[in-house]
Amino acid sequence: MTEKVGVLGKKPQRPQRRTGVERVVNAPLPTVYGKFQAVGYLDHDRGDEQVALVYGDIGTDEVLVRLHSECLTGDAFGSQHCECGDQLASALRAVVAEGAGVVVYLRGHEGRGIGLLGKLRAMALQAEGLDTVEANLALGFPVDARDYGVAAGVLQDLGVRSVRLMSNNPRKREALVRHGIQVAEQVPLLIPPCENNITYLRTKRERLDHHLPHLDAVAHLS
Repeated sequence: MTEKVGVLGKKPQRPQRRTGVERVVNAPLPTVYGKFQAVGYLDHDRGDEQVALVYGDIGTDEVLVRLHSECLTGDAFGSQHCECGDQLASALRAVVAEGAGVVVYLRGHEGRGIGLLGKLRAMALQAEGLDTVEANLALGFPVDARDYGVAAGVLQDLGVRSVRLMSNNPRKREALVRHGIQVAEQVPLLIPPCENNITYLRTKRERLDHHLPHLDAVAHLS
């Protein structure tokens, strides 16, 4: 079979698949916390749409940053199963108080990367007595399937070289460093626990190495 050639005698070029993170739009976003710039990105590798909320003149070094994993139940519905919604609100307030900073909202990270339905199935197992690690494994999921490469790509596009990272999770720090973003400081983001999430938070400390020293003061919670 003869392969078709173009009008100039050259083989037609197949369109190349794009990779990496592409900035698509920048729009003002007034919020109850302050006026942010919502910078929208397309992750060509996974197909996810991502957003970074940028406040003030962030500069390049030691930028106050939160990498926030999408959590519909916590962020939108006010779930007390986790502390995600309160952490998001605290991070937004923190960057406004600082005068500059970035909150990267990471879609595709629901349930530590297992998706909304997977997370709800895991929550159902936790209601029966499994902890969050055991529940993921019982369903055949990884304990944590999140990838922070896209977060690093967003920060690099914004010109950020080093961050003060608002997180209790040492693995986020390790992931950013692995992807070329220096972490000058890890800033605790501690939310007072409640009866509904204390077991979940203790599991995060004991089995996922999260730095949660404030739990020692609430031994009375079941």
